[in-house]
Amino acid sequence: MVATLLARLRDGTAKFELLDDSAFALAHAPPAWPRLHCFARIAPSLRGGWSAALNKVEHYGVQRVTGDGRCMFRALAKGMAKNKGIPLAPREEVEDADDLRMAVKEIICDSETGRQEYEEAVIAITVEQSLKRYCQRIRRPDFWGGESEFLVLSRLCRQPIIIYIPEREYHGRGNGFIPIAEYGLEFTKNTKQWKKKTPVRLLYSGRNHYDLLV
Repeated sequence: MVATLLARLRDGTAKFELLDDSAFALAHAPPAWPRLHCFARIAPSLRGGWSAALNKVEHYGVQRVTGDGRCMFRALAKGMAKNKGIPLAPREEVEDADDLRMAVKEIICDSETGRQEYEEAVIAITVEQSLKRYCQRIRRPDFWGGESEFLVLSRLCRQPIIIYIPEREYHGRGNGFIPIAEYGLEFTKNTKQWKKKTPVRLLYSGRNHYDLLV
C-alpha cells in the first residue's frame, strides 16, 4: 500500500486530501484568504498550530517587487542578495529569479533522487495538481511559486525564509505584519556544516503577490 502510494506520488497520479476533523484543528485553522495558492492544504496541526503566530505582529519596511508572475522568486532573490550586501539591477533580479525557479524544476522534475530527498515538497504539489502538470507549468517564466518552492529553496540555498501577511488582512486594521509560515530556520544557527544566515522575510498579500520586507 505504501509503496503504491509513493509510486503514485512520484509519477503525479496520486489524488488525496489531508484532513483533521478535531475540534482543535477547526478552532485554530488559519483564515481563508482568496486564492491563497502559496500554502498546501495541510491540516494546521501538522505544522504545530497557528494561534501563537497569528497573535504576533512585527514591523518592517516594504520593498516592492515587480508583479510579473515570478514575484516570489524575484523577492527571494532580492532578499538573499540584500543580505549579502549585493544590489541587483533589474535584469540581474530577473535572471536570479529564473535561476531559482529552474533549480526547483531540476530537483523536482528531472531527478528521481531529488524527488525522494524533497518528498515533502512533492506532497505539497500533488495535493492540488499532478506532478506532470506541475512540471509543465514550472518551465514558464510567469510560474507562480509558493509552498513547495519554499520547501526546496530553503534547504537548497540553506536560507531561512519567513512569510508574512499584512496585519490589516487578518485583524482588519493595523500597519504591521504577521508571520504565517517559516522555512529553513535551522540555518539561522551556526553548525559545522554551515554559517548562520539572516532570514529573508517575504510579504504575501491577498492579491497573490509577494514583496520583500526589510
